[in-house]
Amino acid sequence: MAPSRGALLAATAAAAASVVLVGCGGSGTEHGNGPETSRAASSPSPTPSPTRSYPLSKAPRTIPAVREHTPAHGPGWKPGKDSGVVLAKGSGKLADEGKLLAGELKIHYRGEAAARAGDVELALTPKASGGPESYTLRTADGRVRISGPGEAGVFYGTRTLKQSVRADGSMPEGEVRDRPDKPQRGLNLDIARKHYTASWIEDRMHEMADLKLNQLGLHFSDDQAFRIESDTHPEVVSPDHLTKKQVRHIVALAGRLHIQVVPEIDSPGHLGAVLRAHPDLQLRNVSGVASTGSLDISKPGAAKLIDELLGEYAELFGGEYWHLGGDEYRALMASNPAASYPQLQRAAVAKYGSGAGISDLATGWLNDRAEVIRKRGMKPKAWNDGQFRDSKVRADKDIEVEYWTGKEYGARSPEEYLREGRKVLNLNDEFMYYVLGQPNAFVYPTGKRIYEQWTPLVLRGTTPVPARYSDQILGGRFAVWGDFPNAQTAEQVAAGIRMPLRATAQKLWVPGKPKLSYAKFQALAKEIDAG
Repeated sequence: MAPSRGALLAATAAAAASVVLVGCGGSGTEHGNGPETSRAASSPSPTPSPTRSYPLSKAPRTIPAVREHTPAHGPGWKPGKDSGVVLAKGSGKLADEGKLLAGELKIHYRGEAAARAGDVELALTPKASGGPESYTLRTADGRVRISGPGEAGVFYGTRTLKQSVRADGSMPEGEVRDRPDKPQRGLNLDIARKHYTASWIEDRMHEMADLKLNQLGLHFSDDQAFRIESDTHPEVVSPDHLTKKQVRHIVALAGRLHIQVVPEIDSPGHLGAVLRAHPDLQLRNVSGVASTGSLDISKPGAAKLIDELLGEYAELFGGEYWHLGGDEYRALMASNPAASYPQLQRAAVAKYGSGAGISDLATGWLNDRAEVIRKRGMKPKAWNDGQFRDSKVRADKDIEVEYWTGKEYGARSPEEYLREGRKVLNLNDEFMYYVLGQPNAFVYPTGKRIYEQWTPLVLRGTTPVPARYSDQILGGRFAVWGDFPNAQTAEQVAAGIRMPLRATAQKLWVPGKPKLSYAKFQALAKEIDAG
């Protein structure tokens, strides 16, 4: 927020600049995608305008909208033939961001050098407040300065500049102060059931980065296929897959675009592709009937196999997070799990004592896999329906809950997890699930519905949880699932998720009701994409 300057009173009123706050509630002129307020300030603009004939600037038009903009009189900035991107002294770590921006704006890149008229200067300011994803973008005297305490924030400032130039040809005069509402914002891709090329995934990552989305989930193992090359267990890998070289390239690109990759090997269910190569570990009921995709976690070899895969891919991906899955274990979907799978019941009692059941065994499995991941420096995540209400063994408190449904066996209301103090990520299947072929009453979600009806508080169905839990909700990811992989081509998927991704980005960056109507938001997206 810009500081009040009311004490300077009317002596400077003729040169006063008003402050526009975008995305902070209230009313005002419609400049961006978030709510705005406008108030008069009674001091001169911090930098005198080149001429008073310029109208007071409006906030840049971007997706997501900027949170705060202090307008000023002036021509703004547009790229010229002599313009360049430079780095402030001591900001050499921003070279990747600078080179990318220079290429996108078709201007020069000059590295660490003094800024001159027409330039864009990038600067790291470690002592600045606002967090590592915050930034300040100041346009004055024919140049732009983007600064922030972390590389990610400065990068997001370059996305704001790029989008403003694409939408309107210029960056408005004045100052932007911006930051995200939620720390985790992203896209989840099921690359197991539908194979996507590395280049297609990389295109989505560039799209995500421009929208200030910072998390890419990769679900690469399921009943249908296992999609990444393996050295420890090459027998589980499907013919169409990503090589490790391609994955390393994806991870490296993610780093440059400030995106966290969250890999997922789902277990103990959704392992059909792995079990085809290891039929001895297939879960079977008391009648000998195989349980689709389910691992028999009573067998010692089960943990060994999965832990070897976890170790191999944790090393390949690195990063902050690992997704353990944990959902839809078919043993727990039986009407009488203990009677149907007596071997699992015996294992539960042997490990956890009398009174323990199969849900305890499954929860213990989840906790054991979480420890494997922790030892490799990563934080564990798991689906909500893999964490049970009545189990004797409780899921470890540091396992982030990825909430997707209230319909599956064992699913609990979002508030149950929140009351326990757990951190929750929103993947509400009512709004955030793009399921190919639209099975089981799923319909392709629209950007309009997300934009107008969804917020991070709407974790299940259409009803929000109480606002007091807001700080426990880490954000959300829009998810693409390949249940019927041939229902759409990769190009159709990209087109189908275009506006939902933009709406998701807006709702995770700026709290509150957007100022723009959805029709105007859609028109802005078209202008930016065409710019």
